Amino acid sequence: MGALITVRDISKHFAARTLFTGVSLSVEDGERLALIGPNGAGKSTLLKIFAGAEDADGGTILLRKGVRAAYVAQSDTFAPGATVRSAVESELDAAMRAGRVPQLHDQHEIELAAEMTLRRAELGELLDAPCDRLSGGQRKRLSIARALALEPGLLLLDEPTNHLDIEGIEWLEDTLKAGDFASIVITHDREFLEGTATRIVELAPSYPDGTFSVEGGLSQFLRRKQEFLEGQLSQQQALSSQVREDLRWLSRGAQARRTKSKSRIDASMQRMDELAELKARNAPARAAQIDFTATERQTQKLLVGRGLSKTLGGKKLFENLDVLLSPGSKLGLMGPNGAGKTTLIRLFTGEMESDPPTAAMLREEAEVADQLPHGTPGLGTIRRAERLRVVLFSQHRRELDPAATLAETLSPTDAVIYRDRQLHIATWAGMFLFTKDQLRQPIRSLSGGEQARVHIARLMLEPADVLILDEPTNDLDLASLDVLEESLEEFPGAVVLVTHDRAMLDRLATRVLALDGRGGARYFTDYSQWQRLGHHHAAPTGTASGASTSGASAATAAAPGSAAPSPAPTAKRKLSYKEQQELAGIEPAIEKAEAELKQLESELGSVANQSDHRKLAQLGQRMADTQARITQLYARWEELGERA
Repeated sequence: MGALITVRDISKHFAARTLFTGVSLSVEDGERLALIGPNGAGKSTLLKIFAGAEDADGGTILLRKGVRAAYVAQSDTFAPGATVRSAVESELDAAMRAGRVPQLHDQHEIELAAEMTLRRAELGELLDAPCDRLSGGQRKRLSIARALALEPGLLLLDEPTNHLDIEGIEWLEDTLKAGDFASIVITHDREFLEGTATRIVELAPSYPDGTFSVEGGLSQFLRRKQEFLEGQLSQQQALSSQVREDLRWLSRGAQARRTKSKSRIDASMQRMDELAELKARNAPARAAQIDFTATERQTQKLLVGRGLSKTLGGKKLFENLDVLLSPGSKLGLMGPNGAGKTTLIRLFTGEMESDPPTAAMLREEAEVADQLPHGTPGLGTIRRAERLRVVLFSQHRRELDPAATLAETLSPTDAVIYRDRQLHIATWAGMFLFTKDQLRQPIRSLSGGEQARVHIARLMLEPADVLILDEPTNDLDLASLDVLEESLEEFPGAVVLVTHDRAMLDRLATRVLALDGRGGARYFTDYSQWQRLGHHHAAPTGTASGASTSGASAATAAAPGSAAPSPAPTAKRKLSYKEQQELAGIEPAIEKAEAELKQLESELGSVANQSDHRKLAQLGQRMADTQARITQLYARWEELGERA
């Protein structure tokens, strides 16, 4: 039947700037194509051209007859006063009147189709909720559901993971995999690229035709890309040798050149042009120079929160939660949209205060008051180190004035001071991949990724003891993500990280605090442990199975690599002293057993053991015994954690 949609030799320019030229691309039935590329390469513009929302300056676009395309932009817009239900119904009604949804014939069918789609998107409990009251993640789900209700043959999504929580991203992945439609998704979510995309296309000027396409996931794409770029560099080296020979021949003078055909001269000129193009394509890709500045503070307890609780609008977000941030700790905050992550950040920064402790918390506190260490903060309070420097990266970037120019946003003068060095503003902007011409552009004209880099550039000028990053990965390309992660890894202060980027959490978090959205919270040693234990099992309200929300686990969260200390007596514990000791020792025991299991699996797969059937049987039995021990440890951990 041919491709669903094809674009051939299309180009797009903005003023004097060429976004892309000569781009050709097609999408087949059932493909899940991921479109990636550096910030500012024109990915969103290309997707709009696919959707018919923007015209190309040249080239052709062919959409198979009868194929419906549905487009979801980065920003989610709904009519004033719209509810979740009406947002979808009005879209279907307009499509029915335009003859774009022949499967629908009347209002009753529209209502049924809208409700069915919304329930599949897990928005069934919000049918009559006003759109302007929804969280960012709920709005994104609604936008995607509105597009799915059209039953498209091609779904076009621009950065859909930006505002979804991890469960929302997994819902989207499952929806795309199960759908009988093709999709083009702009995203730099590395887990998504690895596990969901069937083909990855990079839009970048480093390729002869402006794009590079690879079937498969991210790891395969990166391998093939490296091979291609190495081959292109070898081609440049070979061509350089030919051009040097051409230049030697041309330098011999007119008499020598007259003995040769004009065709050789033409060929020489063509090779020189090709070499210039290759050198331009092979120029090393630049990445933003992200390197946060830390203070020289040696304080081990930067921030201590004890018995923190917060209820907003009648919804309990968390209760009796202990947190400790120390240099080197990297605390990942996780939870569904609306679970209280941003509220907890506001407690850390001092924008909000904890609710006062309940009478029950105070009574239990009184019972163990004589056992608490001297200087322990009171319940419902946060103690910060003197002159603590907290730097916040806000996901909404409210600090950026859209009307201000890039230069005005970076500095009120023509220079900045970075690590006691004065840098001209053009030099500073260049470190974040901005040109001198862009200094005069208003912030509103920059892409989402460019605005993210502006925000990071401003924060890097502020020395910090604690970095709090609320969704810092939104809109950043793969190269910028890698540099950001390296900087955070090396940052000597404390980091609080709120992100839906699963790869970043897995790489950076030395401890994970998961809020369940119903008042419960649990600590985990890392993201991988959350995947195994906490992903589908919410803690009871106010408790922290697996690792307590109270003092001992907070200390562990701040001390990566240290052994879990014995839990200090707190108002929440109802365990005997012996059981408290047991609970503190279970997690290291699990880690040790899992390491043993991994070693046994490695031995079992060793080629050297494949012919020794007796040893294979012994290894299999040891693996079974170890797995049974791990299962028992987890069960006991859950049992004690629920009583803690």
